[in-house]
Amino acid sequence: MIDLLEKINSIDGIQRIRLGSIEPLLITKEFMERFIQLEKVCHHFHLSLQSGCDETLKRMNRRYTTKQFRQIVNLLRKYDKDTMLTTDIIVGFPGETEEEFKETYQFLKEIKFYKMHIFKYSPRKGTKAAEMEKQIDGKKKEERSQKLMELSNQNEKEYHQTYLGKELEVLFEEEKNGMYKGHTKNYIVAYLPKENAKSQMENKMVKVKCSKAEQDHVLVEM
Repeated sequence: MIDLLEKINSIDGIQRIRLGSIEPLLITKEFMERFIQLEKVCHHFHLSLQSGCDETLKRMNRRYTTKQFRQIVNLLRKYDKDTMLTTDIIVGFPGETEEEFKETYQFLKEIKFYKMHIFKYSPRKGTKAAEMEKQIDGKKKEERSQKLMELSNQNEKEYHQTYLGKELEVLFEEEKNGMYKGHTKNYIVAYLPKENAKSQMENKMVKVKCSKAEQDHVLVEM
């Protein structure tokens, strides 16, 4: 994978390379030593964790432990201090006890992802999980989902606040309702009021200043 990224990074005309969801175990010391040299790659990793409890991960047949995942996160942040980490989490997987959910919650608090996509487990006919005992009722799944969504929203706003007054490079992608919308290199959604823009901003990469932090985006000014 890193070989491909290096080749794409060398192509003239490409300004940004954004990764999609990747397998956590791909992140190694060698990968990061080469990755950090690529100036076009965005500082954002989406690592699908699924659960912060080892017993739940075993039932999910995931190939890593929370210890390994923590080491991967530490490696990412050591080499790329501007990186933002996002993840997917499933609540209510069959057999998930209150204690296991608490382990997941505490692990997520420790890692402090920028954003978490929370999914409630839904049985699919023909899968092993659908045949497992101790299926979790819908009310319990909803409660756990809400708790993690609150944590994710809190993390997101706190991260945004650290950028107040700082310069950000934003690629503006569209204009809607009097605002230009774009993303920073580490995946923060940024809005620039159209009346504050010096020219048409769609499809332009511009350095701006963060003026206000909201829960799900930041406002910027020129």
